[in-house]
Amino acid sequence: MQTYIGTKIIKAAPMTRAAYNELRGWPLQENENGSDEGYLIEYTDGGKPNLDGYAGYVSWSPEEQFENAYRPSTGLPFGLALEALKKGCKVARRGWNGQDMWLSLSGDLKGTKISHEKFWSPHNRQFAFDQSLQQAKVLPCITMKTSTDEILMGWLASQTDMLAEDWYVVP
Repeated sequence: MQTYIGTKIIKAAPMTRAAYNELRGWPLQENENGSDEGYLIEYTDGGKPNLDGYAGYVSWSPEEQFENAYRPSTGLPFGLALEALKKGCKVARRGWNGQDMWLSLSGDLKGTKISHEKFWSPHNRQFAFDQSLQQAKVLPCITMKTSTDEILMGWLASQTDMLAEDWYVVP
């Protein structure tokens, strides 16, 4: 078997196995311990809802397995902040001086073909126009919402940003 590593954005709350079974309307199996500590998990990344009152797929995980696989969405290293960006989240640093600043990923990770008339730059517009389908492939970039309420295209991380572990997913 091949080894995998995963990144998911989830919602979770502490819940015993017995409380989860009660929530689902399931009897506790003879070989299960109802007082097992664990977590109710709601997958918010496209899983089909399987329980009324929840928008995503709901399951339960034992405490040890959950805590080995997940961490709070605050106090993150840069690598996990990048993964959250790729999942469509906004991220920010606690260490930034400006108010209400955050990063977002603009564009599809594989690139998107854009018609020539949608380009702001006349040079890019002309380049796209000159292509066979009058389109150009636009690659993604990281943008920043600045403290002055502007969008900065093509934000670049400093070494301090890359080594920081104060990143968080913006709610």
